[in-house]
Amino acid sequence: MCGIVGLFIKAPELEQDLGRLLSAMLETMSDRGPDSAGFAIYGADKADLVKLTLSHSDPAALERLAAELDAHLGYPAELTIRSNHLIVSVRRADEERARAFATAAGLRVVGAGKRMEIFKEVGLPIQVAEQFGLSGMSGTHGIGHTRMATESAVTTNGAHPFSTGRDQCLVHNGSLSNHNSVRRELTREGLSFETENDSEVAAGYLTWRMREGASLRVALEDSLKALDGFYTFVVGTENGFAVLRDPVSCKPAVMAETKDYVAFGSEYRALAGLPGIESAHIFEPEPAKVYAWERA
Repeated sequence: MCGIVGLFIKAPELEQDLGRLLSAMLETMSDRGPDSAGFAIYGADKADLVKLTLSHSDPAALERLAAELDAHLGYPAELTIRSNHLIVSVRRADEERARAFATAAGLRVVGAGKRMEIFKEVGLPIQVAEQFGLSGMSGTHGIGHTRMATESAVTTNGAHPFSTGRDQCLVHNGSLSNHNSVRRELTREGLSFETENDSEVAAGYLTWRMREGASLRVALEDSLKALDGFYTFVVGTENGFAVLRDPVSCKPAVMAETKDYVAFGSEYRALAGLPGIESAHIFEPEPAKVYAWERA
């Protein structure tokens, strides 16, 4: 069944409240996905630095591994430890060296980009949000997911969001029927996948199309022809936020827009606590229509 939420902030004064608002939205969707949860936050960036979100099965090992990474790079990288996730900012020229170190040290790369940080774990959504301190985070936009697994195991790797490109991630409610054949095609194009989850294939398809020069909007429009099944996608990029439902649109979705934000929820109750919701433009996204917003 799964639950999806998303919030794109237009008014700068609301950026400090992004995590608090998204956390409440995520918690409201708990009964749609009680087995695992995750979210992506797009925060501030620093010139010439790349953020890597890394995870490890043993949170107690992260401080030691962070120190070893500093020694490997030859300078102290900027880092934040949140439970079993490590956010480390390295010089762009050192990204591949940092990735190689992470792989050798048993760290998993969850996502990478100038602004994106991704956190996900098995457990109730409220527990996952509290584990990583979502309510205290700030940023320009974020997306979240509560999962009820149907086609793959309940694991941290299988939780959403899925990220297959820099500053790009996707959450998905639904089921793709042709993900195995699309995965094979994308593998031939040089993409790699960590799970058997159909949602990772959807993220990979968008990565491939944008790598080939398509905009996010065009990539999503192309996905209507390439991906078969029932789905609602919410996608985040460095500066953008987009929503797409399949042509049948059997999965629930509702959106709200004000002068201060755009919000998405699988159900209206996820949006009910947002400021100014009583005067927002509330609408159901139309089938097979891309809705996209981007910051200048």
